[in-house]
Amino acid sequence: MLIKNQIITLTCDRLGAELESVCRYEGQAVFVPGALPGETFTAQILQARPQYAFARPTKILTASPDRREPFCPVYRQCGGCSGQHMCYEATLTAKRQQVYDCLSRIGGLPLAEADVPAVIGAEDPTHCRNKTSLPVSGTVNAPVLGFYRKRSHDVVAIDDCPVAMGDVRGVIAAVRAWMLEAGVTPSREETHTGLLRHVVVRSSRAGAVLVLLVATSFSLPDTEGLARRLRAEVKGFQGLHVSENQVCNNVILGKTSRKLFGADAITETLMGLTFEITPLSFFQVNPAQTERLYRQAVTFAALSPEDTVVDAYAGVGTISLCMAKRCRRVIGLEIIPQAVESARRNAEINGITNAEFHVAAVEERLPALVEQGLRPDVVMLDPPRKGVEPSVIDAILRAAPKRVVYVSCHVPTQARDAALLAAGGYRVTGCQPVDLFCYAAGVENVLLLERG
Repeated sequence: MLIKNQIITLTCDRLGAELESVCRYEGQAVFVPGALPGETFTAQILQARPQYAFARPTKILTASPDRREPFCPVYRQCGGCSGQHMCYEATLTAKRQQVYDCLSRIGGLPLAEADVPAVIGAEDPTHCRNKTSLPVSGTVNAPVLGFYRKRSHDVVAIDDCPVAMGDVRGVIAAVRAWMLEAGVTPSREETHTGLLRHVVVRSSRAGAVLVLLVATSFSLPDTEGLARRLRAEVKGFQGLHVSENQVCNNVILGKTSRKLFGADAITETLMGLTFEITPLSFFQVNPAQTERLYRQAVTFAALSPEDTVVDAYAGVGTISLCMAKRCRRVIGLEIIPQAVESARRNAEINGITNAEFHVAAVEERLPALVEQGLRPDVVMLDPPRKGVEPSVIDAILRAAPKRVVYVSCHVPTQARDAALLAAGGYRVTGCQPVDLFCYAAGVENVLLLERG
């Protein structure tokens, strides 16, 4: 059995779900971040268990042609990205394999590897993320803004982020200066003290920037001074908001927010439609890739003018409204009231009148609607990472729509749910992964399931 600090020689077989190297040593699995398939290297064991171990590479003996020098100066410390040590195409190859493994092994779906096409990658995988959440740490005399170190809540200080949209550098500089001048205390997780917890930067492709402060109180010192700094130092700055969160957990945002300065929201355009991005609303993180994702979802839906669509987990109505002009009626279900308000406003902005949005838990409202006789032609699913509840699966099987289009950022739960739908008479007839999380481990996947 391997022991801690032991130095061994390994060869990487493949990449895992976090883009880490998966190796075998005397029959034992060893997970090593930073190595690539085909590479031989020495590694130090950090943690050893009976069936598997974790290690760190100490020396690359045979390098892969896919290896690249990371373009971010804090890549090896920061936990935000996990794939900058390889070429972008290698990350797409690993993500495709991840999708196939989940669907075939977890879901047990009868798919050949050829049934999972190549991941649709970004034309430019840098400066593509429209939301940047920066935890705040340090002291009142030396505040730190950055990202969490991998598997840690230690904050790695950054000055900028090369995968983020918008003027993140200017926001960081302005907030640091304001904290020092106004004596704003950074949060301390271990003692549950301090005022400022996170700074969230939301951006659009047109260059608009919205800044949200997440604090333990709505009352913050000299926010007018901060707004002046942001206006002066941040290109495209539109508005400053604050959200109160006093709960000691890993949830970043509070339940409500207040505007301190400027605009209520910024806007983004997707597939020819305009959408609001408010401080607390969910919006896909990569707008250019989101258009590709939604086009694929609309293609799979194969809508006709007389169709009725249920968009479960509708968020701010992005998929609903992209489908609305291609069908008779769209019913959007979403549990967050602010998101439903945004969805209704987005419908008004775009002149769409055949989409309706309801504040409701999908697991409660969808079964009730089916019980009342609703029989949608297409059900659109885009749930959170945990996937859909059994009551939702049961309601879909009772409603028997022609097609179910399932978009997911967490393929393991998508595979689990697809297996339940398959057991109820549906079959997977389409699959398309799309890379929204460039150089990070995640991947979005679109599945088409058809009845019969």
